[in-house]
Amino acid sequence: MIVFTGLVQELGTITSIQPVEGGGAKLVIDAALASQLSAGDSVAVNGVCLTAVDPGEQSFSADAIGETLARSSLGDLAAGSKVNLELPLAIGDRLGGHVVQGHVDAVGEVVDATEQGNALVVRIAAPESLSKYLVAKGSVAIDGVSLTVASLDQSTFEVWLIPETRERTGLGQAVAGTKVNLEADVLAKYVERLLEK
Repeated sequence: MIVFTGLVQELGTITSIQPVEGGGAKLVIDAALASQLSAGDSVAVNGVCLTAVDPGEQSFSADAIGETLARSSLGDLAAGSKVNLELPLAIGDRLGGHVVQGHVDAVGEVVDATEQGNALVVRIAAPESLSKYLVAKGSVAIDGVSLTVASLDQSTFEVWLIPETRERTGLGQAVAGTKVNLEADVLAKYVERLLEK
């Protein structure tokens, strides 16, 4: 099983998105971590687990099928877009965030982002299908970033971004209307499945 920790390693740049006949697209991403990739390696791009193709010293490509584009915000990207990048967890690495699979559960939308001291408080509207897995002080991955749910109501939840997160990830640029990839804590989904049985 490939897992991530939700700790972004680099902010990459989309250099091109080439539509593929019949749906899907090929993304070309400029990033220094490309030099650590081999063809076929997994890499999280804004929280979506993709497979590296043609990695070089400064860039790599990844194919996103129609299903991936439909279930994530990757289809909204354009040349010049910044993306959060993370390599998978290796045996022996620290698990500094939480277990993130790179399987997007839903696309949310930023309702507002307000300054609170040196933090940025981001409120996100989440579909009911995902909201049921959220708990105050629990974990959620937003565009692949492991964050703590600060508060929530029936349809929205808030996270607080510290200066480090604001600087190292694309979330620091969040404004109302921004679409974000959401992944609930997989442990909550397993508990639900067990209780259903």
